[in-house]
Amino acid sequence: MVYRIGILGMGTVGTGTVEILLNPQGRHPLLTEISIKSVGVRSLTKARKVLLPPGTITTNLEAIVTDPDIDIVVELLGGLEPSRSLILQAIASGKHVVTANKAVIARYGDEIYTAANQGNVYVLIEGSVGGGIPVIEPLKRSLVANRIESVIGIINGTTNYILTQMSSAGAQFASVLSQAQALGYAEADPSADVDGFDAADKIAILSSLAFNLRVKRAEIFTEGISSIDTVDINYALKLGFVIKLLAIAQLINPDKPNQLQVRVHPTLVPKDHPLASINGVYNAILIQGDPIGQVMFYGPGAGSGPTASAVVADIMNIVGVLKSNGKTEILDPLLSCSHQDYCDLMSIEELNTRFYVRFLTQDLPGVIGEIGTCFGRHHVSLESIVQIGFQDNLAEIVVITHNVKEGNFRQALKEIEAKPQIKNIPTVLRVL
Repeated sequence: MVYRIGILGMGTVGTGTVEILLNPQGRHPLLTEISIKSVGVRSLTKARKVLLPPGTITTNLEAIVTDPDIDIVVELLGGLEPSRSLILQAIASGKHVVTANKAVIARYGDEIYTAANQGNVYVLIEGSVGGGIPVIEPLKRSLVANRIESVIGIINGTTNYILTQMSSAGAQFASVLSQAQALGYAEADPSADVDGFDAADKIAILSSLAFNLRVKRAEIFTEGISSIDTVDINYALKLGFVIKLLAIAQLINPDKPNQLQVRVHPTLVPKDHPLASINGVYNAILIQGDPIGQVMFYGPGAGSGPTASAVVADIMNIVGVLKSNGKTEILDPLLSCSHQDYCDLMSIEELNTRFYVRFLTQDLPGVIGEIGTCFGRHHVSLESIVQIGFQDNLAEIVVITHNVKEGNFRQALKEIEAKPQIKNIPTVLRVL
């Protein structure tokens, strides 16, 4: 039997997907049972790398998602609309769906999965996080015997490239961003990457799977990397750290399994930590579970080949189920997404972590002591406080705290900032 698919979008990932499907030689034999019936595009006149049979390409996207001859719809348009509406139409028409669209799943996953479960169809999303890195299916299958305690990832290649270059070449953020745009690693509008929104979409998806809870994307604390200075990167290196944009999801209290902490922000990572050596455009996701301990998934986090690899694997997973079971009324509970309850996201003020702070102050006796006293009044214990040097005739003081509740730390910082001898607080970063 041949299983027919319709593809929405033939950009970078869509082209890579078509190339794999049209060239099954040397790959799994199940690929020979998959046929591309239609490919939906926005323009018929655009030059394309891959030649398809006449009549395959169309601009009528709705015709694809409602076509009774199509078994699986592959959504690779990106963005929120019309992707969301087309996915829902496909589900309503009894189609299984494969998508690499992290934004639509992070924001509308609850609506999409509710419709899919009611319609007895699968929605698979391996390509939405980590490009070609297999992490979604391991969370849904291989690691399900574990109680997941945390998921910590470098899951945006653009920001990881920028921070790596700032560290290795000593260049400032703006110049490295321009370089990343010239190389095609960053978009003309890089805000989704550098402001942390892309990573927040992905950790929303990973945390919902890891903890079997729905996560409200809008409630995830998100902070980007545009304020990172090479001064802080260099100080971090001297102190035994590297700076990475981390996406973090944690179960804080096992007795409260519905309460999670999910956040995205630049972080000082100890040099001996597994994520510290992940450089360039590569991604890595570190999962802590009981009883497995730590496992890490590493590889190319984006691009035509890697993401298409994940997309085609999802297609083949669905075809494998259909080939074995036919149009079953009961979904495989490990392949589908059936969780219904929303998690309770803890506020960032409740976070317990260490902090790195850089102060610019007047070079006066007693300044360090005054900073230490203010922190002490708010129950902030200091691991180290040192005067590093001078910048524009101002003393540069760097503080690293012990673990402290963020709310207490921010209150102390507000009091310190009001003191006349404190001229500026250029940087505040959390420490892993």
